[in-house]
Amino acid sequence: MSPSTLETVVTPRDQAKSGSRTMGRQKINRIGVLTGGGDCPGLNAVIRAVTKTAVFQHDLEVLGIEDGYMGLIRNRMHPLSTGAVSNILTRGGTILGTSNKANPSHFAVGVDAQGKPIFKDVTDRVIEHVQSRGLDAIICIGGDGTMTGAARLAEHGIRCVGVPKTIDNDLMHTELTFGFQTAVDTATEALDRIHTTASSHHRVMIVELMGRNAGWLTLHSGLSSGADVILIPEIPYDIEMVCEHCLRRGRHGKSFTIIAVSEGARPKDGQQVVNSVIADSPDPIRLGGISRVLRQQIEEITGLECRETILGHVQRGGTPVPADRILGTLFGYKALELVLAEQFNQLVVVQNNTITSVPIDTVAGQQRMVPMDNPLIAAARAVGTSFGDQEVKMR
Repeated sequence: MSPSTLETVVTPRDQAKSGSRTMGRQKINRIGVLTGGGDCPGLNAVIRAVTKTAVFQHDLEVLGIEDGYMGLIRNRMHPLSTGAVSNILTRGGTILGTSNKANPSHFAVGVDAQGKPIFKDVTDRVIEHVQSRGLDAIICIGGDGTMTGAARLAEHGIRCVGVPKTIDNDLMHTELTFGFQTAVDTATEALDRIHTTASSHHRVMIVELMGRNAGWLTLHSGLSSGADVILIPEIPYDIEMVCEHCLRRGRHGKSFTIIAVSEGARPKDGQQVVNSVIADSPDPIRLGGISRVLRQQIEEITGLECRETILGHVQRGGTPVPADRILGTLFGYKALELVLAEQFNQLVVVQNNTITSVPIDTVAGQQRMVPMDNPLIAAARAVGTSFGDQEVKMR
């Protein structure tokens, strides 16, 4: 799917409202925009599209909310002009800053005598700041955590529109999130580079990729780089099967093996590897380290020399690829159209190659996993890729 070929659904209601700033009985003058959760390439493209469309087409004021929901909690916001968002289309990260710890309904306000965080619902504080700043609607750009927060704010009368962002591509009801395609490009390039070292030194090279509980990033980058083994959370692996595949490759003249593994992958009847627990975060579990576990096991079982590489946050950084710049721009434009059409508490999504929307509360607190009938899995198996769950025939 190419973002340049996406269609935007415009309903008669959209058309009637597109040239007006009147929403029901309230005239829309000022909107806010925030970026929550982890950063990713393409965020600035959305901010730019929202701001320039709002100012050029509808004469609206735009406030940039700093550091995600933290800006709403701390009342940190500033005006966004068209000049402020010029020349940011190609820039990675977000000019507004972000936070993955600021959840208005579960916000850490201090610690108790044992050093454990004390959480409090500070939604009333957010409502006060929204009203004092005269925000008529907020465009929330983020992943499932950000959309969960937006859904809760909507319950208190704050009008929100969501834009899906994550390199994990794991939001429900959308076929694509911006940031994903850049991350796949970055991960594929890394795997390609690892390939030459693996070949030169005749090693098993394990590359650990992000994705949390969803294997989209590992599946796409593993297939595009020709990885010999792809391990994703949706298909629990058998370490004996993985080791046998490495050995079998050697018996067939292949002196090295490339393994692409998702941070959320787990063995059959086993658990995911937890790297750390962030006590004051709404999502405290941080996965990571599965590649080290695999290296130790493979070396012990096979005697083959192994190395592991954890790509980490490099997957979230850098200049967005053109596809993410285009998708971010289309998403930002559509989000503002939803605001003007009074279609609040909606999330912009891609479905059937068309940009449309769904209620935010239908995606809040959920993750979209790779289905077992995904054609990429079948294609990977057809070309001899192992998922660590069954024997792969080689000749």
